[in-house]
Amino acid sequence: MAATALQLLKLYKPPFPFFRIQPSKLLINRTTGLISNSNNNKRKLVRFISTTSLGDSIKTTTSSDDDDDKKTLQQKKQDYELWLYNTMSREKELFKPKVEGKVGMYVCGVTAYDLSHIGHARVYVSFDILFRYLRFMGYQVNYVRNFTDVDDKIIARAGQLGEDPISLSRRFCEEFHRDMGYLHCLPPTVEPRVSDHMPQIIDMIKQIIDNGRAYRVEGDVYFSVDEFPQYGRLSGRNLKDNRAGERVAVDSRKRNPADFALWKSAKEGEPFWESPWGPGRPGWHIECSAMSAAYLGYTFDIHGGGMDLIFPHHENEIAQSCAACDKSNISYWIHNGFVTIDSQKMSKSLGNFFTIRQVIELYHPLALRLFLIGTHYRSPINYSNVQLESASDRAYYIYQTLQDCEEAVCLQNEPSLNDNLPTEIDDMIEKFNDVFLYSMSDDLHSADVLSAISDPLKTANDLLHTRKGKKQGMRIQSLAALEKTMRNVLDVLGLMPASYHEVLHELREKALKRAKLTEDHVIEKINERNAARKNKEYERSDLIRKDLAALGIALMDSPEGTSWRPAVPLAMQEQFAPVS
Repeated sequence: MAATALQLLKLYKPPFPFFRIQPSKLLINRTTGLISNSNNNKRKLVRFISTTSLGDSIKTTTSSDDDDDKKTLQQKKQDYELWLYNTMSREKELFKPKVEGKVGMYVCGVTAYDLSHIGHARVYVSFDILFRYLRFMGYQVNYVRNFTDVDDKIIARAGQLGEDPISLSRRFCEEFHRDMGYLHCLPPTVEPRVSDHMPQIIDMIKQIIDNGRAYRVEGDVYFSVDEFPQYGRLSGRNLKDNRAGERVAVDSRKRNPADFALWKSAKEGEPFWESPWGPGRPGWHIECSAMSAAYLGYTFDIHGGGMDLIFPHHENEIAQSCAACDKSNISYWIHNGFVTIDSQKMSKSLGNFFTIRQVIELYHPLALRLFLIGTHYRSPINYSNVQLESASDRAYYIYQTLQDCEEAVCLQNEPSLNDNLPTEIDDMIEKFNDVFLYSMSDDLHSADVLSAISDPLKTANDLLHTRKGKKQGMRIQSLAALEKTMRNVLDVLGLMPASYHEVLHELREKALKRAKLTEDHVIEKINERNAARKNKEYERSDLIRKDLAALGIALMDSPEGTSWRPAVPLAMQEQFAPVS
């Protein structure tokens, strides 16, 4: 079986794309190179037409000269500009950092009192994609993501467990780091914690009080929304629409029910810090205003988080920061959509959540990441086992193809990529790179890129395994170029494993675990089937194959023997019709 293990699914192609990648209907005319996006009805010629318009990603025009056609991905990125959807303006805007070549980005982190769920995973994978793409585009990014380690929820959980709140929070911060590592999220530049920034928080509250935008009540300090006329501009909410008790504590001492706490007086048994208003701790919102100002200043480029933070958290951040410094300004407010279950937002408060650990116990973290970026970051994404199975199947197909390319090329004797490739391979690489840059520069449409990678994958498999493909001229050079092209793009998407062999092994192990089988059991079934076929017991042979397929184990026959690979279980396949 060791020999046939190297032949895993050489001829496997997913029967149809179960994994519902949700592209933005990007259309490519293969004759002209014309790219169009049916979402915004904007069209442009990537290589041949010299016009640009509002919302388009191309910054400068490219000609049809041979030198332009041969640009590498790193060179081609200079022809593109990044457009991002700004929640504040409710439209896509051309990204222009305040300091040329540098980006300041703040993303609200977790409240560390429990393991993170896949709703959190979506937030931090989404902003990891933005972080990676900004760096790929050549920006120096100062990425700040905080930990909330002082909060009512932390205190309540610590009380239940009989643990010190700061100690409990520190433990879950470390668990969060592990989760982000599993998901291939790059570490931020800085990860400040509330407990380490009390002086900055207290100083900002002092400034807000001095500017007449906050008031004291018996050791508590409240922000006065009536003193900030612009309140509501991010969320579009009218102050009269705000309801007491909606993430804002009901308190008859407030001047306005929508006023929110900047400082809370200490209660018995709770952690506290000394302040000019007496012992206590900060409110939830002030921490991010203070920590973002500490590391990025009052004016910076990007502030992000989940859509649930638009109100009240980010609305209140704007009010606080502007009240402390009238020059406070953040250029782009970016928010990702929810992960839903049965069309309902996944959250701990609703109890309808799966932790990242629960999911990756059965599915590879890169399959989870692939699932999360298979839908545009601003759209809701519905979680289901079917989608995870499909993403896992897709991941296996991608990495198996790339490993096959790598083996065929033989890294020890890699051919020169400077040789002229066949025209059709050159064109395919050119168009795939154009789709990648166009899609990612158009508000990070990662789903379009995942959809577009199907063509180079199919071409690589044809060159690897079909009779016609094996006879093609410059075959090895073409495989090397295709593998390098896909690897470069997957790296920007955070989907590159340490090794193809390792990730394929891990995907197989996860599939066995879901099927509740061991590899020895599968090999035993393969041997039983081989014996049945030898004895012409074809019904029994087919039944063995079908029984394994029902569990997500596909058997593959080749001249070298029978091998197996993970697949979407039959019952889940039957839930889908082929995608036209």
